Amino acid sequence: MSTTTDYNELLPVITAIQPADVMIPNMPVSVFVQESEDLYHWCRDDRDALINGGIDPVLIDLLPVRAGACRESQSLWIKERNTRQQAEQEWKVMAPQAFGLRNHLLHAFRYAFRKDPVLLGRVDEIAQGDTNSDMVQDLNDLSVLGKANLNQVTAVGVPVEQLDEAANVSDVMGDLLGATNGERDSTSEAMIVRDKAYTLLKQAVDEIRECGKYLFWQNPDRLKGYNSEHWRQANLEKAKVPVQD
Repeated sequence: MSTTTDYNELLPVITAIQPADVMIPNMPVSVFVQESEDLYHWCRDDRDALINGGIDPVLIDLLPVRAGACRESQSLWIKERNTRQQAEQEWKVMAPQAFGLRNHLLHAFRYAFRKDPVLLGRVDEIAQGDTNSDMVQDLNDLSVLGKANLNQVTAVGVPVEQLDEAANVSDVMGDLLGATNGERDSTSEAMIVRDKAYTLLKQAVDEIRECGKYLFWQNPDRLKGYNSEHWRQANLEKAKVPVQD
């Protein structure tokens, strides 16, 4: 099966995992998924022994499905993260011009409506606030206000095309802002699902490894397949670092 199929098949089980039970990856997820797939191929030779040792055979059979679902969830999280990063870069490039257009229209409208207290008051309302979200809303409000009073604004040199531009820029910047910091104050849903998929996979990997280590503690040739190569290498590198007095 494809990783997408694995993901869709297990998604109800993944999302049902309670927050208190979620484990955070302590190594690169791609590395852990590969180790899980390697473990599946390794432990099939010990299937009968593992079952006799208490492992549910379904746990072995579904190991590649859990691995596929975890790999897919990691890809979806990376896609979301990259989309946000790309949006942040585009925002940085476009924001100065967008704020500049807003300020230009505010300046022009104050002059165009200088003899109309009601319209001038509306301009002052729009001008309040200088956050990114204020700018996005202001551009659209200015476009609407300008088109509703086209004679006054065109008389001071604001073409209708510039009002159209303000509306378009507001739309584009709104999308970028949403991609940049939408749900910024909370954990990404894609990351939550990824962590839960990792948890489901790790639960199976841990059980199979623990049983394998128990069964083959005196058989180095079989025991080695139930250890993490990632952590073996990490421990070797750690042992090379001289102790500082």
